[in-house]
Amino acid sequence: MAIKVLNPGALTTVQDLGRKGLQQFGIPSCGVMDTRAFAAANRLCGNEPGAAALEMTLFGGTYQFTEDGIFALTGADMEGTLDGAPVTRYAPVFVKAGQVLQLGMAKAGCRCYLAWAGGIDVPLVMGSRSTDLKAGLGGYEGRKLQAGDVIPTGCFEGSFEALETLCEEPCVMTGRAVIRAVAGPQADCFTKAGLQTFFSKPYKLSGQCDRMGYRLEGPAIEIAEPAEGDGRKAKTTDIISDGIVFGSVQVPSSGLPIVLMADRQTTGGYAKIATVCSFDLPLLAQLKPGDTVQFQRITVQEAQQILAEQK
Repeated sequence: MAIKVLNPGALTTVQDLGRKGLQQFGIPSCGVMDTRAFAAANRLCGNEPGAAALEMTLFGGTYQFTEDGIFALTGADMEGTLDGAPVTRYAPVFVKAGQVLQLGMAKAGCRCYLAWAGGIDVPLVMGSRSTDLKAGLGGYEGRKLQAGDVIPTGCFEGSFEALETLCEEPCVMTGRAVIRAVAGPQADCFTKAGLQTFFSKPYKLSGQCDRMGYRLEGPAIEIAEPAEGDGRKAKTTDIISDGIVFGSVQVPSSGLPIVLMADRQTTGGYAKIATVCSFDLPLLAQLKPGDTVQFQRITVQEAQQILAEQK
């Protein structure tokens, strides 16, 4: 069984939950940008939580199914059609061999997920099927999909009748999001006024946004004078490189923040003013260039409580 790519859209890759435990060796985790939409797609298809799926960005493209099967679409609304008939998002869809799925520009949100009952069956590389575009490994030949690619899929042992549509409503995507974050490990590299700026002023996603990071446009963040023990010798945000996580917010010398995303590097040499809470990363992943984000500061204890309540 397979999915044939007729039109790959703007950027379509095979992704799962990423490579875990390898950052100490310089291997980025990669993986899906919107873990919430990805998890929903797999639940709808009766898959294991980490089964690989297709992640489509801004424009979905066109795909033909070579065998009967079941798929689901979640995340951004790309107004999908199956042989011209509208496809319901957040619901399992039965498809027959030869049918064609067409996805347009994202009407709301940025990233759409296509899960197949049985998963996407590309080879495991270092324990993951995720595509690392920078290194050219994993996924389908280590790259984004191209017209003519035939993506192998796994077998589904269940039945369509046993699958259930999710009760939860899809996240509302408006092009503006309030994102909760905790103070970063180098927050003391910035003045009180600088921290106030970051946690109170809106920022716009620039045209320099991809799976590696989002460069933001807006008011510059004021940098503090170097203090004893912080490792800086001048009024700069340059530090000795240390570890980076999904959601780390770096501030280079320009004073404009950069949010590190799924394909981030493993270490970085700019001070980190904040870390986006994991439960708000899916909201951030669905923003696109020109959208607006405002950061709301919460404590680590508050973040832990919110996460526990959501689980």
